[in-house]
Amino acid sequence: MARTPLLSTRVLLVCAAIGVATGILGGIAGWITLPVLAGPAFLYGLVLGSHVLPGIIAQEVLRRPLVALVTHVIAALISSAFNPAWSLRFIGTALLFGAIQEGIAALTRYRAWGAWRFFLSAGVIGILVAVVVFFAAHLGALPLWAQIAYLVVSVLGSVGWTAVGLAIGSALSRAGLARRWPRAPLLLSLYHI
Repeated sequence: MARTPLLSTRVLLVCAAIGVATGILGGIAGWITLPVLAGPAFLYGLVLGSHVLPGIIAQEVLRRPLVALVTHVIAALISSAFNPAWSLRFIGTALLFGAIQEGIAALTRYRAWGAWRFFLSAGVIGILVAVVVFFAAHLGALPLWAQIAYLVVSVLGSVGWTAVGLAIGSALSRAGLARRWPRAPLLLSLYHI
């Protein structure tokens, strides 16, 4: 008897649809990154937090292993089309965020899908990214209030975008995106020809 693949065609198509939609948003975030860093740099965490969306939406809709990572990579490829100079950053961010989201889900053996689990991964991403970007972008040169605001906005940005992702994923599930479709007998007969 044939085994059911971990990532069926249906699952991959849903990941691709979510990846394209969130990749467009990621491309827009890439465009506004430099103006934000040149101006109100403490808001950068809000811009970067938008990159949590692909995995959050995919996991909320599909509730399967690897969907966050696959969707993040697809979103990064779409974002790269908007700003090819940032391709490695988009892919690196996708792999990092996807790995964290998959890791938190794996800790519960992909059985716990409560909102707390999504917000836990958002907190981990927010803290990690806040610290890394703080040093990489030399935000220590900012006034103390801006440094504190940046750290708070970075964590709250990931948490806020996670809430948005959960709302979108929940709406997509209610709309029937996650339901299993019965196979049509005609299609099955054509498939075996």
